[in-house]
Amino acid sequence: MSLALLSCNSCSSDNSSNTDDSGTDYDGVVVDVESSYFYTEAGGVTITTEPCILSNGSRVDCYKIVTNSMPADHAMGPWCPHNISDGAEAGGIWLEDGEVYDVDGAFIENMATFYNDSNWLMYDANGDVFITDSKEDCINAANPNVSAEYKNFCVECIPSYISDITQTWLIPITPEYQNSGTLFATGPGGAGVDIPSTRGLALNGIEFSAPAPTSNILSAYTLAPFDDAGGHINVHQGYHYHAATGFGTKVEQEDGHAALIGYALDGYGIYELEDVEGNVPTDLDELRGHVDNTRGYHYHVDEAGNNNFINGLRGAYVAY
Repeated sequence: MSLALLSCNSCSSDNSSNTDDSGTDYDGVVVDVESSYFYTEAGGVTITTEPCILSNGSRVDCYKIVTNSMPADHAMGPWCPHNISDGAEAGGIWLEDGEVYDVDGAFIENMATFYNDSNWLMYDANGDVFITDSKEDCINAANPNVSAEYKNFCVECIPSYISDITQTWLIPITPEYQNSGTLFATGPGGAGVDIPSTRGLALNGIEFSAPAPTSNILSAYTLAPFDDAGGHINVHQGYHYHAATGFGTKVEQEDGHAALIGYALDGYGIYELEDVEGNVPTDLDELRGHVDNTRGYHYHVDEAGNNNFINGLRGAYVAY
C-alpha cells in the first residue's frame, strides 16, 4: 500500500543550528512521528500516547505501538521450496555478501557448490526438500545450539505458530537530535547494554530487526530463508524484517524523494534507499542518515542484500 504525502503538516522547527559528529550542518527542522501513516485498518496495530523517559533524560510523550507481528498489507511466505524442481515462486530469498538470491529448487540443489562444502544436501533422492513441519521443529531448528538431527533442514516457521504474540514499542513523538549518535553493535542480533537492537518499525507495525545471524544459521547446515518481503518468523519475536525489498505500506514524497517506510526507535523517519528516479543518497553519515529542509534528519535503508537497515540511532531513544 502506498500513500501520497501532500504536505508536511506534522513539521515543527526551532531556530537552533549545529553540526553533528560527522560534520553535517543540521538546520533544526524536526518532523514528528505521524501516527496516521501506520496501517491500522485491520486491527493488528493500535497506537496510544503515554509519557516516557528518553536515553538523554528527557521526559516526553511517546507513541505506544502494539502489534500482533503479522502484516495486514501483504502476504507472508513462502519460504522453503518443496522440491528442487520448484521455481522462484515456491520459495523466498537469501541474503549473502550484499546480494539477494531466490531460494528456488535450484538454489537448494546447488548449495554444496555455492558454499564449496559437500556436506550440504538438503533434499532426498526424489528431490524433496527437508523442511521443518511443526512448531516444535521450528523452535528446535532455530536454537543457536541446534542438534544434528536438523542438519540440512530448511527452517520454515509459519504464521499459525505466532497467533497469540503481541509486541509493544515506545517511540518518541518528537525526535530529539543528539550530536553524537549511538552505533548498534557490529555483530548480528544486538547492541550494547541498554541500547536497542531493533532498528525501528515499518508502517505496518512489523519490526525492522537487527541483522539475521546468517553465519550461525549456515554453520549448523540449516537455512532459514526470508520471504520476498525480507521477513521470516521466530516464534518468540513474531514475523519481522531483515531487509527492505519494497513491500508494505509506504508514504510517497511529493518532491520525488524516496518513500517513507517506517520510523526508527528514536522517532526519525526511515526511507527507502532510492528516490523515484533511482538515485541513491551519497552524503549519508555513519548511521545511514542525513538532513534536508523538508524531512529534517532522517535515515535511508541499506541495500537489501546487506542484511541491514540502519547502523545506529541519531536521536535519543526510550530508556523506560
